[in-house]
Amino acid sequence: MKKVLLTGAGGFVGHHTLSHLLKRTDWEFVVTDSFRHFGTTARLRAVFEELPNANKRVRVISHNLAVPIDLQTAKEFGKITNIINMASSSHVDRSISEPRSFIENNINLALTILEYSRQLESLESLVQIGTDEVYGPAIIGEFHREWSVQLPSNPYSASKSAQEAIAISFWRTYGVPVILTNTMNIIGERQDVEKFVPLVIANRLKGKKIPVHARSTAKGWESGSRFYLHARNQADAIRFIIEKHTPYVDQYSSGVDRPPRYNVKGEVEIRNDEMALLISKFLGEELKIQDIIEYVNVEGTRPGHDLRYALDGDKLLNLGWSPPVPFVDSLQRVVEWTKNHPEWLA
Repeated sequence: MKKVLLTGAGGFVGHHTLSHLLKRTDWEFVVTDSFRHFGTTARLRAVFEELPNANKRVRVISHNLAVPIDLQTAKEFGKITNIINMASSSHVDRSISEPRSFIENNINLALTILEYSRQLESLESLVQIGTDEVYGPAIIGEFHREWSVQLPSNPYSASKSAQEAIAISFWRTYGVPVILTNTMNIIGERQDVEKFVPLVIANRLKGKKIPVHARSTAKGWESGSRFYLHARNQADAIRFIIEKHTPYVDQYSSGVDRPPRYNVKGEVEIRNDEMALLISKFLGEELKIQDIIEYVNVEGTRPGHDLRYALDGDKLLNLGWSPPVPFVDSLQRVVEWTKNHPEWLA
């Protein structure tokens, strides 16, 4: 029986991951969150309301991962077999306005988990959740593969790249069974309103235009594009990796010089202005892009902004994983759910 430590469980992606893994596995969970930033107990309550018997398999322990895990807390965790580390601050604008505290927080929490993990004799894997943004922008037609050169553009993506570098060093130095993943833009219910999809919904419900970062060209505005995927697809990819993969630990005896890494990619690339238009359609509006979009020129107004991210997800797909939640259907459900739960847009 696996006993999984899931960090950042009160966050948007974290609570979806917990819910999905409770449904798809028989694992037991210890979940942590500091509840100091954007993690909320309301998200965890939603999981337990949906799965009333889940509390028998879940133990919630509040802990601030910016500081080390003390012996008493480690004893409360018990015999952990797997770790999913997705606790991180993730808002680019906040990383730009407060780079020192932002970067320190993300590095410190990664160090806390890695220091704790190297004490665990029972540990089978530590999945470090990363972002596509560590690779920087992708030109049209380019897709970053696993182990492409990393060129982070802003303090947020730099902090995530630093987390990966530290994790790799712990894999090499201490034999911590690290697995790295990089994921594209995630959507789902109960997402913070600072993110694009709930921001679009909030603005359109108020009749306000949607700011979209773009580049001014001779042919007009060039909107950025993303590959979006529902949080449950991300969670299912993690499940697949943990169940199917035996990570290398000792590179000297195995002849491998780096830990496993997997890209988790959304199924469809869509321009951000087209994404906003699709959301407005699901809200019952029949409008044109120019009716709802206010383009914001990234030149000089938002430093460190990448117009396009793109990952090559073939490695994971070729191993037999397939995303369980289709993009368009899941987006429509998210829009309808969020419209019916306006308290999450406050």
